[in-house]
Amino acid sequence: MLLRGPGVLSDVELLAVLLGSGSEGRPVSLLATLLLDTFGGIRGLFDADPGRVIDVPGIGPAKLASLLASRELVQRYLEQGVQRGGAITDPGVTRRYLISRLRHHEREVFACLYLDNQHRLIEYEELFFGTIDGANVHPREVVKQVLKHNAAAVILAHNHPSGVSEPSQADQRITDRLRAALALVDVRVLDHMIVGDCEITSFAERGLI
Repeated sequence: MLLRGPGVLSDVELLAVLLGSGSEGRPVSLLATLLLDTFGGIRGLFDADPGRVIDVPGIGPAKLASLLASRELVQRYLEQGVQRGGAITDPGVTRRYLISRLRHHEREVFACLYLDNQHRLIEYEELFFGTIDGANVHPREVVKQVLKHNAAAVILAHNHPSGVSEPSQADQRITDRLRAALALVDVRVLDHMIVGDCEITSFAERGLI
């Protein structure tokens, strides 16, 4: 790995490096394979409840701590790309940030990125929580929060727990209502991003906003 880079390693090999050692009667490569098979890959492992992970034979408190720490480092790496006070200039960074925030939810969650007049991030906030197939979004509450944060622009976002990021007619309707409501207080809606299974659909890129 040091000579050729971590990209040459498989998921099992990378996880084995992270774990450091195996357990009695089970080499680290087999322990890594067991974890990936149990949770359906790296994503499933990182999304899993810690109580389920530590139940896997060979995973004690120290190895669980390593896994949780690595997951937290990934989250912080993504969040630092969209820091408070930083300008939102890279759509790819924004995408990765929203995926890290919203993809794991098992129900629909509607969020806002509040921006100042230089498109610098003021705050990220999750506003509405729904069921597996929808969340009620209230334009009045969005306007209230936008004024509270003194935002000049917003990026709207929500997830589709189905994993399909294609916008629905209901998504288009609420986007139009929010644009109209926020225009009354001179706040621009720059985009509405729908987070699916590791993919995002942008209303702005589709010409829907």
